[in-house]
Amino acid sequence: MSVLFSPITIRSVQLKNRIVVSPMCQYSSENGFANDWHLVHLGSRAVGGAGLIITEATAVSPEGRISPHDLGIWSDDHIAGLKRITQFINQQGAVAGIQLAHAGRKASHHRPWDGGKAIASTEPKGWETVGPSAIPFSEVDPRPLTLTAEGIKNVLIDFQNAARRAVDAGFQVAEIHAAHGYLLHEFLSPLSNQRTDDYGGSFDNRIRIVVDVVERVRAVWPEEYPLFVRISASDWTEGGWTIDDSVALAAVLKTKGVDVIDCSSGGNVAHAKIPLRPGYQVPFAERIRQETGMLTGAVGLITSVEQAEAILADGQADLVLLAREFLRDPYFPLHAAQALGEEIAWPLPYERAKPK
Repeated sequence: MSVLFSPITIRSVQLKNRIVVSPMCQYSSENGFANDWHLVHLGSRAVGGAGLIITEATAVSPEGRISPHDLGIWSDDHIAGLKRITQFINQQGAVAGIQLAHAGRKASHHRPWDGGKAIASTEPKGWETVGPSAIPFSEVDPRPLTLTAEGIKNVLIDFQNAARRAVDAGFQVAEIHAAHGYLLHEFLSPLSNQRTDDYGGSFDNRIRIVVDVVERVRAVWPEEYPLFVRISASDWTEGGWTIDDSVALAAVLKTKGVDVIDCSSGGNVAHAKIPLRPGYQVPFAERIRQETGMLTGAVGLITSVEQAEAILADGQADLVLLAREFLRDPYFPLHAAQALGEEIAWPLPYERAKPK
């Protein structure tokens, strides 16, 4: 059997294969509610054979949204729409995961197809953004408000309450979003965190909010369910967060009940020079896996069956997460199985179309 189609059990949750639908923002929600678009978008990837399907960045508070159209889980009213999706995913033999997120200083923006620019807090759909320090993401973005000690406490409560709702909505995997220049990543990086209190300065202080969020979430997240953390393993900028920092953070998170480090990179510096190429982030997953013993997920320009299989077979990661390739081909796993000579079940309504 190929490694790509070998099952993996994390805590008490078994994934039927190592193919994960990476979180992909859809900017198609109103007031945080999941709708038919989210059901079809996520459900079709479950029909397509993925082992784990993770929602887009799902905001733990209204001000934590990237745009006014982000998915949310800050209200009990959001549970029913999400539960409809998890039930369908489960019916397809896949596992439903949710990414819990706060956009920090990168919040309050228009959707990409509406220009993607920041929405001023004075505009009808805008709001004040927050960050560890009053440092804007770029010269065209507004200066965020510095989170107070009370504000940090509220963020921790928001993540914990969101995790509790995620359980009620039927998710079996939770991923804490600490990457891509959003709030938790902003605290990690010295380029965006210039605090002088317990949440800034030293490495231990800068990782404190991530550790606190993990502890809060793990306290309400069932012991038998896995907890992932997505990180940006490098800022790709001198003086920023590094892979050495990421290895050290992963070692700490391993002791706090985190099961998988999802290894992305970048997003915290507007003009970072990132060497985009197939698999450019895979070495981050490999190093964290080797040096900490943590399970890791590789993500970033993974587009072919052969590439995905090689990453796993070479011991560089335990899971592969695909995003844009799943937008191009919702049935990537079914086609991958054929390419690798694997015999896997197709959905019964599609069985007659299965290649012989």
